Amino acid sequence: MTIHFSRPAPHIALVELDLPPTNALGAAMRRQMARGLSEIEADLAVRAVVLTGRGRLFCAGNDLRELAGRAADDLSPISDFNALMDQVETLRMPVIAAVNGPALGGGLDLALTCDIRLAAEGASFTASGVNVGLMASTGRLPRLIGVGTAKAMLLTGLPVDAATALRMGLVTAVYAPERLLDEALALAAHIASRAPLAVEAAKRFAGLDAAESAARMPGALDVLAGSADHREAVASFLEKRAAVFTRS
Repeated sequence: MTIHFSRPAPHIALVELDLPPTNALGAAMRRQMARGLSEIEADLAVRAVVLTGRGRLFCAGNDLRELAGRAADDLSPISDFNALMDQVETLRMPVIAAVNGPALGGGLDLALTCDIRLAAEGASFTASGVNVGLMASTGRLPRLIGVGTAKAMLLTGLPVDAATALRMGLVTAVYAPERLLDEALALAAHIASRAPLAVEAAKRFAGLDAAESAARMPGALDVLAGSADHREAVASFLEKRAAVFTRS
């Protein structure tokens, strides 16, 4: 039972779920993942994260055996799981989900917390809350693919294959299984090569409504326009060389 944390390239963190056969996020896995993500968040050298699963599944969400064994009034496994999802979603740097297999229930929600989703050809996505007498993804999924399309998943609990997920905008690309992780790492490397303060700001502002964006944008633009990274980006463009960013 483990989650593997590694740094496969400069400025990139790789997080791999590894609890066969389903990569379910039970209490111990949640604690381990939360600690690892906190360390990644604190390391300012990390500019992008890739999250994937080992084995046949991406993630089956919460551990149903733990849910079945709890007292009826004990909602802590659900609240703890939701807190972990919020932690993934609010990481300062972009997170790329490399969905290597089925993403079920809370596993779908985990993929939705990521900023970009890539899928293997054999991956699938199931909003399976209704299949186990619960609900999940009712906020994130409609925001991503639209209310009508999301309801078809949320109300039926039926799986959506990778090709369909691509058409509906749930993922941005589909790859052969043996290429998936390399493609995700290549995308992460490209993101990590951009000005990190600008990348982090773009992540924070993406999807804000007009009023909130208008209220917060001027201050953020002042910070970016005055940054050393902005000056380096302009200088490297004019001098036709690779930029060297310092996150300052």
